[in-house]
Amino acid sequence: MAAKANPGGGILNLPNLLTLSRICATPLFLAMLFTDIWYWRSTAVFVFAAASLTDLYDGRLARARNSVTEFGRFMDPLADKILVTSALIAFVLGRIVHAWIVVPIVVRDVVITVLRLYGMRQGRMMETSVLAKWKTTAQLVTIVVILTLIGLQDMAGHFEWSGVLAVGDWIRLLTNGLMTGVLLLTLLSGFHYFLRT
Repeated sequence: MAAKANPGGGILNLPNLLTLSRICATPLFLAMLFTDIWYWRSTAVFVFAAASLTDLYDGRLARARNSVTEFGRFMDPLADKILVTSALIAFVLGRIVHAWIVVPIVVRDVVITVLRLYGMRQGRMMETSVLAKWKTTAQLVTIVVILTLIGLQDMAGHFEWSGVLAVGDWIRLLTNGLMTGVLLLTLLSGFHYFLRT
């Protein structure tokens, strides 16, 4: 059962600050990922992973402290979408993942966000389903795996680890395979939203 929003709760509480930190970490993560300096690219995964961990704790803290707010309930999934979408678009621009896999994921997330905004204007808050939470977790874990592989490739290029460099094509195949699984789960959760409304 979803926690009720506390109308008296202030916006600037610890759970909401954790949510906002996820948004603030996104440009830093992107800057590290797009730099030409190998060790910054290799460590971009740690910034993304740290930002992802805030998603694990902001909701739990809000419920434990009775500080659930309408702002937090809206911003939490939005922060996830900003972080995930930025990473996915970066993967497409870097030719790491095919665009046809990423485009439906981004479109689904934009549509759900628009529906949330519309629901708020109508005085209704769209609850995040369990399936949608699984989808977000799958996206975050998959992106961490892909970033780890990117980091290993960069380290292999710098230190001339020929064994790792030789499996470059297999890494690309693996990343696209993982993202295809995420695509299917994302579309399934999107259909589930429409069936519930």
